[in-house]
Amino acid sequence: MFISIRNSLFLSLLAGTLACGAQNNSDYAASSATNRRAMAADHSSMMGAPASMSESGDTYESDQENQVTSAADQSTSTFSIDVDTASYANARRFLRQGHLPPANSIRVEEFINYFRYAYAGPENDRPFAVHSEVASSPWTPGHKLLKIGIQGKRLDNSALPKRNLVFLLDVSGSMSASDKLPLLKQGFRMLSNTLGEDDRVSIVVYAGAAGAVLLPTSGADKHTIMEALDNLQGGGGTNGGQGIELAYKLAEQNFDPDAVNRIILASDGDFNVGMTNKNELVKLIERKRKSGVYLSVLGFGRGNLNDATMEQLADKGNGNYSYIDSVSEAKKVLVEEGASTLITIAKDVKIQVEFDTEMVENYRLIGYENRVMANEDFDNDAADAGELGPGHSVSALYEFLPKEGANGKSIAELRLRYKLPNGEQSYLLTQDIGEENESSAGASTEMRFASAVAGFALLLKHSEFSGQLGWDRVEAMASDALGENPSKYRKELLELIRVARGLSQSTSELAQ
Repeated sequence: MFISIRNSLFLSLLAGTLACGAQNNSDYAASSATNRRAMAADHSSMMGAPASMSESGDTYESDQENQVTSAADQSTSTFSIDVDTASYANARRFLRQGHLPPANSIRVEEFINYFRYAYAGPENDRPFAVHSEVASSPWTPGHKLLKIGIQGKRLDNSALPKRNLVFLLDVSGSMSASDKLPLLKQGFRMLSNTLGEDDRVSIVVYAGAAGAVLLPTSGADKHTIMEALDNLQGGGGTNGGQGIELAYKLAEQNFDPDAVNRIILASDGDFNVGMTNKNELVKLIERKRKSGVYLSVLGFGRGNLNDATMEQLADKGNGNYSYIDSVSEAKKVLVEEGASTLITIAKDVKIQVEFDTEMVENYRLIGYENRVMANEDFDNDAADAGELGPGHSVSALYEFLPKEGANGKSIAELRLRYKLPNGEQSYLLTQDIGEENESSAGASTEMRFASAVAGFALLLKHSEFSGQLGWDRVEAMASDALGENPSKYRKELLELIRVARGLSQSTSELAQ
């Protein structure tokens, strides 16, 4: 009975999709490009900066950087944590294809947080531990770096809650390329293989219209889930808004208070039918997150990747945004880090740093441009912020200029606020930050590695704050900070730095 209902729904949707595709495919590429240009002009970020289309056809937020702030004028800085990693994986895709990534595609914090750091976990019942370290800046003489690290509590598999998931999959014509729908299907097969009897999966697809092709099914019923995924085909327009509405409706109807209730949206973000305006989509997500259903976003493909929209949807949906450029990355995000990606141990996590004006002349938060918050919102429990999963490590860097002759005192007070996953009351943590590791050579391995990753991102971003950084220096910094038994991801960073250096040199030679 269930199989016939599921197949009936799928065939009905597919027929509509193919009909739409037959009518529009002849001028699909031209109309899609026109729509994307119109959307890029219409999109504006939540911080007021317009989105822009790169030469590749992808859409990113406009290129902005946090500026240097005088501590005497404003001693306090507040921001939300960010566990997204899409920017790094997307840059890797460009480099592997022989191109430097667009400067406005680089979000420094997502480069830093792509990697796991050897932070100790909490020794009490708190969901995370907090670490801080100060060292000399490796790119600006006389300046120092402050690193803030958060390590989420690690959970073994027996302690993981059951999962109630809705796969929201884009099967429009723009998803037909080999690095889109076929890769998407491989990734969700891997995720499905990790689910157990108590987990539930539903699948909603959208093209010109949206429909449910798999009603809630036990994670143990691998055959039914895999069959639904295998049957997916691409064609037609992209009515993402309708798909989001249907996915939330299905998730809310089957809401389980004892489970992780999450939608995983997989798309290139090229919404060109129905609700296409980013701000309208964001408002929809903000309304829906109040139901307790969270939204994570996976980006796929090239040429029409709407990075600007998908990053904001994940942010406002209490989820995370990853970019899938390979089967290996799909495995990293959905299997190796599946618990961190899908499960929340702390929500609305905010960080506030108040610098001592007797010790600090000025400072700059490196990255987190679209996560900066008003200082008064730190104590405002209604203000939305980022989520943390089990085992997640989050790092942030400040560059600051110490006052001449100042030493021997704490340089700042670090404050964090967070809520438990099902709570609405926030908890406050405070910590004094003192000067230690006076030179970069004396800094910890994790500090030096995070600095190298940040330096790599600053060069790709053509940052005005890159100081004395160059490709040789960044490579040396990264090589020196790999640590014992480095992961394949840390080793890969070195390869990407070398590729970027070669491409940068070739670009400079062509420009001469």
